[in-house]
Amino acid sequence: MAGRSTRPTLEEVAARAGVGRGTVSRVVNGSPRVSPQAREAVLRAIDELGYVPNRAARTLVTRRTDTVALVVAESDQRLFGEPYFAGIIRGISNGLGDTGLQLLLALARSPAEYGRLEEYLTTQHVDGVLLTSLHAEDPLPAKLEANGVPTVLGGCPPGLSPVSYVDVDNRSGAREAVGHLIAGGRRRIATIAGPQDMGVGIDRLAGYREALGDAGLPEYVEYGDFGEASAIAAAERLLAREPELDAVFAASDPMAFGALRILHRRGRRIPDDVAVIGFDDSSAAAIADPPLSTVHQSLEEMGVEMARLLVSRIRGEAVDEPVVILQPHLVLRESA
Repeated sequence: MAGRSTRPTLEEVAARAGVGRGTVSRVVNGSPRVSPQAREAVLRAIDELGYVPNRAARTLVTRRTDTVALVVAESDQRLFGEPYFAGIIRGISNGLGDTGLQLLLALARSPAEYGRLEEYLTTQHVDGVLLTSLHAEDPLPAKLEANGVPTVLGGCPPGLSPVSYVDVDNRSGAREAVGHLIAGGRRRIATIAGPQDMGVGIDRLAGYREALGDAGLPEYVEYGDFGEASAIAAAERLLAREPELDAVFAASDPMAFGALRILHRRGRRIPDDVAVIGFDDSSAAAIADPPLSTVHQSLEEMGVEMARLLVSRIRGEAVDEPVVILQPHLVLRESA
């Protein structure tokens, strides 16, 4: 239609195809309730007229936005500074790649922002929600489900029973790491644990304690927030309590890097004097000084699985296994 100044309408497509407006709408929205002949006529008319469906109108008809949100309740510094989030986002993007769904990244850095985000997500602005880095008894997952918004979590916070989530077997990963330290003759093994209002922090500390309990060894525990700065302070406290520590298990790679920094500063040889193991197997682990032994978790696989579960729920498909637990494994390098 060369030279026309307005977009072709649904009615014009219907007239060209010789069908009713409702038939065109059903074809545009993928309904199976259209005969093959009518579908072919409508598609031919769409092609001839250059018709582009109005997204807003389509949303009104289908109540679908073709958008899903990833909610991260953390600061910008943590989101862009820690490898966990980059891996999860890559995996989710890959998982959504051929679904036609767009990914919206939503940050909630304060209670006020969280409140506004909750209102936005529960008023039909998105088809589904992915949440990660949640803390204890967060009310958002339950509120989303109550409002009919399919929701999938990355990790399982304490106090919640989500419909669907993807997690890593953090307890067994920590137990394997500490077991390796014990098998290597280490007897004063400390941990820098993660926040105890997060399932991942609780489970990695539990794995550490199980391994030490089985071996009859004492515990040396300090806490961080999974970031490097918090681990620097925690490592200082550990060495003040027990100067003869011979191993540290850190509940994240950034916290392991913080511990390495303090141990270097105190003149400890690694791994001769103190062995160090982290958790993540981030890209920086292999180029640390020395290269860091760490527990590998596939963050991209976690993101892909989160996206897969959410897409199935949005489409109303039966989900046989709404909870997916991925298995980690220990990667040994020069630090332990």
